[in-house]
Amino acid sequence: MNPAAGTPDLTGRARVVDVARVAGVSTATVDRVLHGRRGVRAATVSRVARAAAELDYLTEDALQQVLQPRPRTLAFLLPAGTNRFIQLLRDYVEIAHEHLAPFNVACQCHVIEGFNPEVLARALLRHGRRADAVACIALDDVRVRKAVATLAVESIPVFTLVSDLPDSQRTAYVGLDNAAAGRTAALLLGRFLAGRRGKIGLVAGSLSYRGHEEREAGFLALMRERFPDLPVLGLREGHDDPQRNYEQTRALLAQHPDLVGLYNLGGSSDGIARALKEAGMAEKVVFIGHELTADTRAALIDGTLDAVINQNPQIEIMNCVRILANLRDGRDPLSGVEPMRVGIVLRENLP
Repeated sequence: MNPAAGTPDLTGRARVVDVARVAGVSTATVDRVLHGRRGVRAATVSRVARAAAELDYLTEDALQQVLQPRPRTLAFLLPAGTNRFIQLLRDYVEIAHEHLAPFNVACQCHVIEGFNPEVLARALLRHGRRADAVACIALDDVRVRKAVATLAVESIPVFTLVSDLPDSQRTAYVGLDNAAAGRTAALLLGRFLAGRRGKIGLVAGSLSYRGHEEREAGFLALMRERFPDLPVLGLREGHDDPQRNYEQTRALLAQHPDLVGLYNLGGSSDGIARALKEAGMAEKVVFIGHELTADTRAALIDGTLDAVINQNPQIEIMNCVRILANLRDGRDPLSGVEPMRVGIVLRENLP
C-alpha cells in the first residue's frame, strides 16, 4: 500500500491478530505490509494480502493498494547556487509526480553545497542508503569515486547527471556528450567570426566537473583543427556565479583589448553578458553559452549572446527514472532511454 494512502479501510470484525494468524506472520509484519513500509519480501506481502482478503479485513480498493509494489525512490543530489539550469532540474523533480506514475518511482531532491567533493561523497552515502537509487552531478574526486564504489557494493545504483564520472562504478550517465558540445561551440564561434583576428576567452564553472573539462577539451581540439589563427586564452573559473563571471569577463576585457570571442562552458551567462554590455563590447565579441534559461534567453534576444548549446532538463530527469524502472524490472538499464542530443538555440529559433 502506498504510505501516503493512510490507514486501510476496515470491514467486518477481523483484527490484525487474525490476519497475522492466517498469514503465519507476526502482527508487526502485518502492520508493515498494510502501511507499505520497507523490509518485507514480496512473497510475504502476497501472503498477508491473501489472508486479509480471506477475512474480509480490507476493502477491495485497499487490497489493491497493498498488492501494488511500493514506489522505488530516486534521490537527486543537486548543488545549491544560482545556476539557473540546475534550478530547472530541481524544479522539475518537485513537480514531476504525475509523469512518474506509470513508472511507480518517487523522486526526492536534496540540495547540497556545490563544488565540494567531501560534501557530495557524504551525501551520496547518506541519501543513497535511504533510497533505491541516487543521481548526482558528479565531481571527479577520489572521495566521490570511493562513495560510488561503496554504494555499488551495497547494490545501490548511482546515476551521474550532466557531468560524468567515467571509469567508476556508477550505473549510468545521463547527459550530453560534453566533448561534442565543446566542439560544436568552437565551430559556431569560428564560423561566426568569419576570418576576424583576435583572442578567444574561456570561462567555466569548475574543472572539478568532468563535463566542463570535456567541453574545454572538445573546444580546444576543434579550434586547433579548424581555426588555428584564433589563439585561445587560459580558462578562468567562475563557479557558475554571476558576479564572479562578471568580474572574470571584465578582467579579460581589460587585459586583452583584442578579445573577439567568449565561450562560457558553465552557467550564469548573465554575469558575462552584463560585463560585455557595460564595456560596450556586446556587438563586438561573439559569445557562446550553455543552456536555455531565463538569463540566456534574454541575452539571445538583445543580441549579447550569439548561440546557446542546450540540453533538456525534463528529459534528463525522466531518463534517470526510466533507468531505475528498467533495473527494477530486469531490463537493460538504457532500454527505451532517449539519448541526450546537443541542441543549438539562436535568437531566430527561440522556442
